[in-house]
Amino acid sequence: MKQYIVDAFTEKVFHGNQAAVCVLDSWPAESLMMDITRENNFSETAFTVKEEDGYRLRWFTPGGEIDLCGHATLATAYVLLRFYEQQAQSITFHTMSGDLFVGRRGEFITMDFPAYTCREIPVTDQMEEALGARPREAYLDRDLLLVYDDEATVRTMKPDFENVARIEGVKVGVAATAPGTSYDCVSRFFAPNLAIDEDPVTGSVHCMIAPYWAKRLGKSVIHAYQASARGGEMVCEIEGDRVVLLGKAALFSVSELMV
Repeated sequence: MKQYIVDAFTEKVFHGNQAAVCVLDSWPAESLMMDITRENNFSETAFTVKEEDGYRLRWFTPGGEIDLCGHATLATAYVLLRFYEQQAQSITFHTMSGDLFVGRRGEFITMDFPAYTCREIPVTDQMEEALGARPREAYLDRDLLLVYDDEATVRTMKPDFENVARIEGVKVGVAATAPGTSYDCVSRFFAPNLAIDEDPVTGSVHCMIAPYWAKRLGKSVIHAYQASARGGEMVCEIEGDRVVLLGKAALFSVSELMV
């Protein structure tokens, strides 16, 4: 089985977010995909199989399969466009979240994702205790989005991950965001209930972060930075109920799995 390791949302290795990508002729047992994912121990391992009208794409974390992952989609698109579909300008991925459309735009890979909703919910003491700072606003969809006034608060916060995992109503993770000085917004993303304390760069949560800041700032294009230790950036274009994410990627390795 061929596997590629790609750093997504960056131009150089050792930055952005790592994803493993396995390009398959047919689907292996789900137990094997979970074993490979746990062996890699990245936040995501992506598995893809070519179909008549595109590629089927699935994402696994060490804690189980998830319904949407931006950085692993970017990594998979990078691998396919570089090694398997060199003449293609676009690829359609069939996923648990519906069809996702990726393409080339200069040096960028573009990804067309469904936007999340921003349903405001009350700020609670539990949120403050888990993140170590009280947010000004809170919004819930698949993820919980906590909004802060100051970039430094987001960059320096030290969450209590056991408490983060206990926050009610969270399906995947918790994002903290604030207005940026060099970017429109900065963020961090925590998903301890999926065995990922902090995800380095998260495309999918920007389907919630970007619409929030687009509305607040009166913009249709948001330049976003995720302020993890590795760091990564992306451009987010709001198009109705869709979010187009633009990012770059860097190849770290190509290997053959002995499974």
